[in-house]
Amino acid sequence: MFRNRKYILDLSDLQYKQIRLPFKARLLRALMWFSLSVIITLVYVYIFRTLFGSPKENLLTQQVDNLKLQYALVGRQLDNSISMLNSFRLSDDIRYRPILDMDTIPESYRKAGFGGINRYKDLSGFINTEMLISYRSKIDMISNMANVQNESFRAIAERAAEWKMEKDHAPMISPVDVKYRLGDGFRFREVHPVLGTPRMHYGQDFEVPYGTEVYATGNGTVIESGWNSMGFGNFVVIDHGYGLRSTYGHLSKINIAKGVNVKRGDLIGYSGNTGTSSGPHLHYQIDQFGQHKNPINFFNDDMTVDEYTEMIQMLASRTKFR
Repeated sequence: MFRNRKYILDLSDLQYKQIRLPFKARLLRALMWFSLSVIITLVYVYIFRTLFGSPKENLLTQQVDNLKLQYALVGRQLDNSISMLNSFRLSDDIRYRPILDMDTIPESYRKAGFGGINRYKDLSGFINTEMLISYRSKIDMISNMANVQNESFRAIAERAAEWKMEKDHAPMISPVDVKYRLGDGFRFREVHPVLGTPRMHYGQDFEVPYGTEVYATGNGTVIESGWNSMGFGNFVVIDHGYGLRSTYGHLSKINIAKGVNVKRGDLIGYSGNTGTSSGPHLHYQIDQFGQHKNPINFFNDDMTVDEYTEMIQMLASRTKFR
């Protein structure tokens, strides 16, 4: 109970008396102990935080690490998007546009509106300014590339549709079965078989029997159907658009009227011997922008009979259900 008290023997009266320090000494001692306690506490807190960190700091550190990971993933996604758009651009330049006979998009147009001085000055002054500017720059690049590519794909789609229509309208097949022999072609004839005078032959003759089926060689509109007094006899003229016209002469019977739209493979008449003709055959002629062209350059003369028959049947089925 009195272990913390100190006593001293007073020899004058031979009694133990308690030692009492002055107030200032007691106050100084208390302050010393308090200061020592505070110092020890601060040392313990410093050591604990150095080794383990505070819960709040640990939480903030974890959040920062998560943000860094998310930023890294965003950066990778941006790089992947740029790489994908570059692959689309490459397809444009080496596939679609060359096939469709379209010019490549100029580099100046692809980079129009991108860059500039102090474009990202609103992002300056932050701890991660360089990273923010890098990501914003990539986002702007992706936006510009995507807009240009979207316009390019739209133009390609329009051109592809036009190209398909042009191919469908072009006179690209033989007007009669390929089993029949070719007659006189596109050449100068010193002696006309009927007139007996030198004359240019502006078409391709087919040596076919009387009444052989004659087919439209491309989509178009019939602009002439009937008798021709210039030597073709019964004839049909189809305007295919794009400056192309095909003529079928010396027919025995016409199966189509003027003004009718026809499809490639439609039966338009039967071969005959009408007009200035020395025997049953078909005179087939192609004109482009008013100039006579060699018909042999417009269709494949290497098809087999079976291939031609299958093609006509397929075209006929499309015509039936269109």
